[in-house]
Amino acid sequence: MPPMPMLLPMPLLPLPPAGLAWLFSALANALLILPLRRVPVLTTAGWFHAWILGTLLGASLGWRGWLAVVLYLALGSAVTRLGLARKRAAGLAEKRDGRRGPENVWGSAATGALLALMTTLPGAPQGLLLTGFVASFAAKLGDTCGSEIGKRWGRRTVSLTRLRPVPAGTEGAVSLEGTVASLVGAAVFAGLAVALGLLPPSLVPALTLVAWLATLIESLIGAELQPRLAWLSNEAVNGLMTLLAALLAMGLLGPSLRP
Repeated sequence: MPPMPMLLPMPLLPLPPAGLAWLFSALANALLILPLRRVPVLTTAGWFHAWILGTLLGASLGWRGWLAVVLYLALGSAVTRLGLARKRAAGLAEKRDGRRGPENVWGSAATGALLALMTTLPGAPQGLLLTGFVASFAAKLGDTCGSEIGKRWGRRTVSLTRLRPVPAGTEGAVSLEGTVASLVGAAVFAGLAVALGLLPPSLVPALTLVAWLATLIESLIGAELQPRLAWLSNEAVNGLMTLLAALLAMGLLGPSLRP
């Protein structure tokens, strides 16, 4: 009787490089988020959605794009907590003392996440998409800085559409202090993007202005459209602002990226 052939174990099919990138990003983000989930920056659900966002960014843009958004979150959360006791006493503090939930995560990051995913497509215009990516987060950080600093230190709050004084915290209202803070916030994120190699230094001034302009348009939307449209939440307005910033940046600055 001939000997029985030895049964060799079935070899595991190797993951393609893209699959390995997603797996590594998911594990790395989980290991980073697990010890941080008690930090009062996000809600429990917010941390889970931040893990999804971080996995997406790490797999599509690598550590530079991932770190840019982590720094955006850290800076935005720090600004939100400035003068928190005073804002809470005045009824102007963010709900949950500034802890972001899933709606805040995606209201701020949906545009950037989509652009990051698009960079993985064959033949994608990397420079153009990264410009839109940076502009979307620059606008959101600028908006957060303008809103939070304006509510705490703004001396005179004016409605952009009616050009008359209104109470601090009124939707669509701006102050000089908040407007300057918004410009600075947009410039800070653009500078971080340059430091991380996501953006050429020559684009910083124009991209900062584009992002700042988007925050002003967001104020107009908040003043005129949000009170009339029940579905237009603050998060939806933020999503529109980041999309507008990205489209303006890609449309206006795109030609300068062509060889």
